[in-house]
Amino acid sequence: MIGQSRARRRCVAAVSVRARLVAVAATFLLAAGCTLNDPVKERWESRTEFSSCGEVRLDQGEEMQKQAVREIVCLQRALKSGESAELKVAYPTVEGDRIREYYRLTPQGSLEVYTDSTDDHYSDQTWSFAECYTPEWLAEISCDR
Repeated sequence: MIGQSRARRRCVAAVSVRARLVAVAATFLLAAGCTLNDPVKERWESRTEFSSCGEVRLDQGEEMQKQAVREIVCLQRALKSGESAELKVAYPTVEGDRIREYYRLTPQGSLEVYTDSTDDHYSDQTWSFAECYTPEWLAEISCDR
C-alpha cells in the first residue's frame, strides 16, 4: 500500500509539473507574439509598396487635417494624377494606446485603409482593412467605414 501511494504521488507530481511547463510555454509563446497569423497584417506586409507621402504621428487631441496638410495634399495629387501613394499615421486612443493606420491610394483610384490595433489594450488587438472606390477628402481621410 505504501509503495502504491508513493508511486501515485510521483505520477501526480509529474503530471502537475508537465501541466505547469505547458502553461509556462503557452504564456511565453503568446507574450512573444506567436499567436495565430493575422491575414490582414500578412496582406499589409506582403504588399507592393507605393510612393510614400510620409509618416504622421499625432499626439492626443491633434487633428489629422491640421497636422498632416502636406501629406494629405500628396495623396490628393496622386489621386488626381492617377498614381499610387501611401501614408502612415499613428495616433493615441483616449487611454493613450497607439493605433497605426496605413492609407494606400491605388492606381485604380481606390483608397485602402489598414489599421493596426495590436497595441490598443481596449480593442480586439488585431488588424483591420477597409477599401473604398470614391474616397472622401473632407475633415479626415476616410472610406466612410
